[in-house]
This record gives sequence, C-alpha cells and structure tokens, in this order.
Amino acid sequence: MVPRSKILLVEDEPAILKILGIKLRISGFDVVTARNGKDALKLVDDEHPDLLLLDVIIPGVDGFQVLRQLRTNSNLPVIVFSARLENAEKALSLGADEFLGKPFDVDDLLKRINRVLDHRK
Repeated sequence: MVPRSKILLVEDEPAILKILGIKLRISGFDVVTARNGKDALKLVDDEHPDLLLLDVIIPGVDGFQVLRQLRTNSNLPVIVFSARLENAEKALSLGADEFLGKPFDVDDLLKRINRVLDHRK
C-alpha cells in the first residue's frame, strides 16, 4: 500500500478550512489543520507533514512569519494562498513553492499539490 501524503492546512476561516479539508481527504491525502501560525509551526514539528498549505492572513504569527521561520531549518514544500494578490511576490521570495490567489479553483490547487509533491520526490 502506498503511504498517503500528509498535508498541513493552515486557514483561519472555518468554512474554508472545512471544505478544503474534506476535498483533500476525498482526494487521498491525510490532513492536519491549524487556524493560526503558532499552532502551524508546532504541528510542522509534531506531525512532519509532506506539504504545507498556508494562508497569509492568519491570527498571531502570520503566514509570512511562519514561512520565514520554517525556511531557517526546513525545505518543507509550501503552497501559500491569499486574497491579496500583491502577497505573491513576497511569499515566493521567502521560499514558497507556489502561490495561489483567493478565491481559487480546488482542482487547480490539487494539480499544484501533486506537482510540488512529485517535484520533491
């Protein structure tokens, strides 16, 4: 049996978190969720995800700070998303593998997840 990839989904909006979590699980991924940056950083260490889906605008430690801290000692694949398209350049310069503007097509997200995971193998 092929092991399922584990995705850490970080999103503070409950409805988006729920819908994306369901779609990712249906698509064959194990999903761990966080609603803020502090919890996200702890879960990276505790859960060892294969990929991080990270919203920029989250409470406390924002997505940019999470990415900055993560890149000091990890090259975990990260796909950043934000309703503010101007965040794309900064996210990519901090080491994000991909950036998606909100709202986005979930099928496009799944293609990007698979591409990033395949690239890291």
